[in-house]
Amino acid sequence: MTDTPGRLLTLLSLLQTPREWSGTVLAERLGVTTRTIRRDIDRLRELGYPVQATLGAEGGYRLVAGAAMPPLLLDDEEAVAIAVGLRTAAGQAVQGIEEASVRALTKLEQVLPSRLRRRVATLGSATVPMYGPTAALVDPENLTALAAAVANHERVRFSYQAGDGAESKRLVEPHRLVSSGRRWYLVAFDVDRDDWRIFRVDRVTEPRAIGTRSLERTLPAADAAEYVTNKLYSLVPTYSAVATIHAPASKLAGVLGDRPADLEVVDENTCRLHSHTDTLEWLAFRLAMLGCEFEVHSPPELAQYLRELAGRVTRAVAGTPSVG
Repeated sequence: MTDTPGRLLTLLSLLQTPREWSGTVLAERLGVTTRTIRRDIDRLRELGYPVQATLGAEGGYRLVAGAAMPPLLLDDEEAVAIAVGLRTAAGQAVQGIEEASVRALTKLEQVLPSRLRRRVATLGSATVPMYGPTAALVDPENLTALAAAVANHERVRFSYQAGDGAESKRLVEPHRLVSSGRRWYLVAFDVDRDDWRIFRVDRVTEPRAIGTRSLERTLPAADAAEYVTNKLYSLVPTYSAVATIHAPASKLAGVLGDRPADLEVVDENTCRLHSHTDTLEWLAFRLAMLGCEFEVHSPPELAQYLRELAGRVTRAVAGTPSVG
C-alpha cells in the first residue's frame, strides 16, 4: 500500500480493535515492511494517538488510553450503532447526559456519509421508546461511584431518602445496577438490616466506598433485573377478579386465563372468569379489550376503577361530532 494517508487510516483502524498486533502481522496486512510500520506508528504518535509498543522477538503494538480522546475510526455498522445509542441516551435519566449525548450525536451526524445518515434517520423515525415512570434524574458521579463499588466488590455507605421522605444512613454491599424505564435501581445487601434491598439511585446521596470487601452472597432471584421486577411488583396492590363474560369460553381460550379452569362454562354463550392476582389497571384492560359485554362480581375495587375509567372516556368524547 503506497498511499501513506490511506495506510495510516487502515493501520489506525486495526489498532483500535482490542488486541495487540505484532509488527510482522501489521506489515503483512498492509503490504509494507516492518520498518515502514515503525515509521507509521511514530506518525500516529505525533498526531496524538497513544500507541504502546511491547518488547519481544516480534514486538507488538496496541492503542492505549491517553490524556485526551483521539479521533476514532468507525466502520458503517459501528457508526450506526453509536448514533442510535446516542439518540437513546439523550432520553435517559442520568443528569447531564442528555445534552452531552445530543452534542456527540450532532458531531457524529455531521461526518456520517449520506447513506448512513438515512439509516440512522429511518431507525429514529420508526422507533419510539416506551418509558415507565416519570424520569428521576441521577447524579452521574453517584452512578459512577456505585458502579465502581459493584465492580470492585466493595462495601459502600450513603444517605438514602425513602419514598415518605425519611432519611437514613445505609451500609450496603452493592450487587448490580439496574436501569428500568427512566429510573435507576441499586440491588444491594443491606448489612445493618441483614437482607437484600433495592434503592432508587436518584435518592442516594454521598455514596462512599469504605475499602471493605463485600462477602460472597447469593441473590434470591435468577438475576438482578428479575429481583427488581419482583420487588416493584410486590409493592403494588393486586387483586383476584370474578366476572361473567358474555362470550363462549372456547372463543376466549388463550385470551383470558392461563389454565382451562380459569374459565367456567355457564352456557354456550356465557362463561365466568376466575382470574389470578393482578393489578386493577391490567385486569380492567384485559376485560375492556375483549370486545364483548361483561359484569364484574369482585373485587369491588375493580368495579369502581372501571366506573371511573368509563367516566373519563365519556368526558373525553363528550361534544365530539359523530362521523357518518
